[in-house]
Amino acid sequence: MPEGDTVYRTARHLDQALAGSELTRSDFRVPQYAELNLVGQTVEGVASVGKHLLARVGEVSIHTHLKMEGSWHLYRHGSAWKRPAYTARIVLETADWVAVGFDMGTVEVVARSDEESVVGHLGPDVLDPNWNDELAAEAVFRLSTRPEREAHVALLDQRNLAGLGNVYANELCFLRGILPSRPLGEIPDVAALVALGHRVILANRDRTERSTTGDLRTGRQSWVYRRDGQPCRRCGTRILSGQLGRDALSLRDVYWCPRCQS
Repeated sequence: MPEGDTVYRTARHLDQALAGSELTRSDFRVPQYAELNLVGQTVEGVASVGKHLLARVGEVSIHTHLKMEGSWHLYRHGSAWKRPAYTARIVLETADWVAVGFDMGTVEVVARSDEESVVGHLGPDVLDPNWNDELAAEAVFRLSTRPEREAHVALLDQRNLAGLGNVYANELCFLRGILPSRPLGEIPDVAALVALGHRVILANRDRTERSTTGDLRTGRQSWVYRRDGQPCRRCGTRILSGQLGRDALSLRDVYWCPRCQS
């Protein structure tokens, strides 16, 4: 599933292409909205909220979520699509662009005034342009309400802090010296964990090559993520791996250094 920085860039690219333009075609390829026609409506803008996308068109918001396989593509008219047409779930066209949402995990349309119904459950967005101490404190409070939960699982729960995915959860645990399975209630400074999460994802927000090490060279971008069996970059101990999740359906791969993390 894409991290919040990927979704942020997707929203920005869609916004740059579509905002201020009238739709010349809208094609919803999901049964619930098959007859919905937004032609003639103006795209006010496209924004990300955590891992969710909101395209504001006229009086409605088109809510999409990429889940595991989804992606938005932008094409010029007449250009060949890079994914099969049968995987398209939504097509929005303006005079200049064709925006196609492929394999969307979620496609729904709500009134602009009802956006809270689809994103209101989310915790503070780590890429909120108005991120401040108050939002950080709210994230810390939400994380702290269930001290028995594993740190990695709590970081992935979008109701606590929106935008962090499995890459960041693993890397943040390493950077703070925390075992992914360590109960959050045993972590002395959750505020520092939240602050670091904000800084690290913000540093990667505007680039496609994500790095938590500060090194953008291939194979050098991560501390532990997908490095099981390889030596820790700090101490040389072999990186271990396993799985964690709040239930069987939410299991994610976790990676850690048994010496640097406790």
